[in-house]
Amino acid sequence: MTSTRRRATTTTAYGLLIIVLVYNIVPFLWMLFTATKPEREAYSIPPTFFPEDFTLEAFEQLLRWTNFPRYFLNSTIISLGTALLSTFLGALAGYGFSRFEFKGRAMLIGLILSSQMLPGVLLVGPYFKVLERVNLYNTYFGLIIAFTSITLPFSTWMLKGFIDTVPEELDDQAVVDGCTPFGAYWRIVVPVITPGMVATIVFAFLLAWSDLLWVLVLTSGDDMATVTLGLTRLVTQFRIIWPQLMAGSAIGALPSIILYMFLQNYMVRGLTAGAVKQ
Repeated sequence: MTSTRRRATTTTAYGLLIIVLVYNIVPFLWMLFTATKPEREAYSIPPTFFPEDFTLEAFEQLLRWTNFPRYFLNSTIISLGTALLSTFLGALAGYGFSRFEFKGRAMLIGLILSSQMLPGVLLVGPYFKVLERVNLYNTYFGLIIAFTSITLPFSTWMLKGFIDTVPEELDDQAVVDGCTPFGAYWRIVVPVITPGMVATIVFAFLLAWSDLLWVLVLTSGDDMATVTLGLTRLVTQFRIIWPQLMAGSAIGALPSIILYMFLQNYMVRGLTAGAVKQ
């Protein structure tokens, strides 16, 4: 009976995993296959799943006729800047909250967490006014600062959890050996929490990469447009260029795929290392 129940549980688990896999992979494959179809086949009724006439014409048209390479460069600069800055500041803030006692510490941590409850659509208007006033509207730095303000609370909380797992005795020993508090942080804490920092970098990068609303409001013109904003320009009033739209989406998905491929070990370690305080 136990063996039968175990087999039934295993079969159910694998069945659910297959359903989830199909649910996630079929839209992705549809995107890739549509990007490799000629335009006439993309509009054919009934639609075809696999391309009958395989072609990379949509990718060629996208890169030659649009400003998509510029969009990709803008997204890369903004997303990398946001990821690195929010992780650097979040690690310092997390170290301060983890290691130092000061008045109002608990209230400040609560305020940082509560800031995540505010919807982005509520904040984008004030950010537009502020960036315009300080002449940072439609600039890389302005967008990086704006996105960092969104990702920094999460980065601080996440990295504080990792730093809490590092015994304070290691910091004390480093100070006894002649390190300053910052030296102890840099030489002792940072190497240990590297998986957590990688997970935070990936989170911040993907959030900035996939955003549309903030880029739409905080930029003007084609020179500062990102991949997400560029893709919307392939949807016109009377026509949607499906092969080019899917080709742009496939190119836009590459950074996420590459990040997960090369950093998946760090991601798993990072997401689990800070879960339990030692």
